[in-house]
Amino acid sequence: MTHTSTDQPVRKASGAVVPVLAFAGIVVAVMQTLLVPVIKDLPQLLDTEPSNATWVLTSTLLSGAVATPIMGRLGDLYGKRRMLIFSLSVMVVGALVSALTSDLLTMIAGRTLQGFAMGAIPLGIGLMRDMLPREKLGSAMALMSSSIGVGGGLALPAAALVAQHADWHALFYGAAGLGALAIALTLLVVPESPMRAKGTFDVLGAIGLSAGLVLFLLPITKGSDWGWTSATTLGLFAASAVVLVLWGVMELRLKAPLVDLRTTARPAVLFTNLASIMVGVSFYVVSLVLPQLLQLPKSTGYGLGQSMVVAGLLVAPLGLTMMVTAPVYARLSAKYGPKVTLILGMLIIAIGYGAGLGLMSAPWQSLVIAVILGAGIGLAYSSLPALIVGAVPASETGAANGLNTLMRSIGTSVSSAVIGMVLANTANNVNGVAIPTMHGFRVSFLIATGAVAVGLVMALLLPRNRPAAKPQLRASSEEDAVLERAEEMLRGFRGRVLDAAGTPVARAKVTLIDRRGRQAGATLSAEDGSYTLAVPAQGPYVLAAKAAGHGPLASAATHAGDERAVALDLSLPGETVSA
Repeated sequence: MTHTSTDQPVRKASGAVVPVLAFAGIVVAVMQTLLVPVIKDLPQLLDTEPSNATWVLTSTLLSGAVATPIMGRLGDLYGKRRMLIFSLSVMVVGALVSALTSDLLTMIAGRTLQGFAMGAIPLGIGLMRDMLPREKLGSAMALMSSSIGVGGGLALPAAALVAQHADWHALFYGAAGLGALAIALTLLVVPESPMRAKGTFDVLGAIGLSAGLVLFLLPITKGSDWGWTSATTLGLFAASAVVLVLWGVMELRLKAPLVDLRTTARPAVLFTNLASIMVGVSFYVVSLVLPQLLQLPKSTGYGLGQSMVVAGLLVAPLGLTMMVTAPVYARLSAKYGPKVTLILGMLIIAIGYGAGLGLMSAPWQSLVIAVILGAGIGLAYSSLPALIVGAVPASETGAANGLNTLMRSIGTSVSSAVIGMVLANTANNVNGVAIPTMHGFRVSFLIATGAVAVGLVMALLLPRNRPAAKPQLRASSEEDAVLERAEEMLRGFRGRVLDAAGTPVARAKVTLIDRRGRQAGATLSAEDGSYTLAVPAQGPYVLAAKAAGHGPLASAATHAGDERAVALDLSLPGETVSA
């Protein structure tokens, strides 16, 4: 089962919860884009070779990819708020380590610790699902999901300004300060969710997934340095495939796996994750191309000759537009559903890149591209967690959104490697310096358009409604079939009341209590221990069960508000004898 009993009441979330969690997401994005303005200077700043300096970026990417699904699962098991604070704390330590050094290896260690912050996004989305009423959940998750782009957009000009006018280590002190502020606000404002998954942490699964991801992402990020057909690159890809297949076989055999692959294989989850990779690819292309085009000198004939800070300001609307689209998304999604908003977002991204092929001759045109793409990416990013949340049990929200965030990270990694290779292979060599060409920029935009087209196909393949929580079994009679369909369509909870030995308990009273502590429904269990309770609305509930000869039980659970029954068995403890 995927719940645990609790006598902790569901605390009412204050209005500040959403802004605080979104701020934590923005801090994560700031940490990611922190070094973008000084990438080209890193070899000199760290007194090392360019191929070694790239590890400062690669290390954060790898640790973020590994930490995201692991922190999501730990949040489901031990508390999402607790793990959110832990993720941000590790990031602050990493930022301070990087702020105090100019040594390559120490810098890489600090940046690796900063990557742990990536877990904050799925944990924040999970907390929102557990605490917010249905009418507020859509826009809140949209804002949290978009925060990665918002923070990236705002951080570029800010980091460029700091890098131009202060010691570059000040960037890390700033990131540490923002992280500490996010921790303090989370402690003050965000209550812990009582929702818990049952089971233990799958250590072997975490090691296997980590090894598989590192073996996969390492050749993607370093392939251009090592050579795409080199023995090292191909060997790592092959090793990754073997490790991930063995990991998948092991996960399918475990009762409490790190990632529930059966849930992941559902069309609603699978196609959302595949679409997420494509959205990640399309998001990163504009972040790589526009700043370079804007900063290239006009003497090239196509460069726009802008300073680092102005280039950052012209690209910043990408993130700001993503933030503005969050409430727009909520209205559209409420009316048409997240599948339609994902398709709409993909179409707007395609229009943005298509227009971008002809809008590369003036700085104001970059601004137009950034706004169009920001609107499309904002809608697409906002749809992804809603699709995932609607397709998985409440106790798996953290792990499922962690995997979805990982898919986006894989998209940005692939994008970075492919666009880097395209720009390098189409560059002109001027006095030993590789200058990107307009042809390279246009090919990059065409690749992004192709990725969006694939993502659009994935979005169109998404089922309209969430599939049943369990596979359809052939009923032994027509009556059983009717009952099974009725149970699956019930918007509420169903399951059995059992004693400590697992025997069904008849005539146990099951009471449904809402977030305000009021009774929202009650029933008696049948002879086989079964019960069903409808819910009036989406949100967190407590199911209290009691029966003669048994101790009472209170179990927290959350319902997404869709037309489905959440399976929840209630295990009564033995009778408590008072002194």
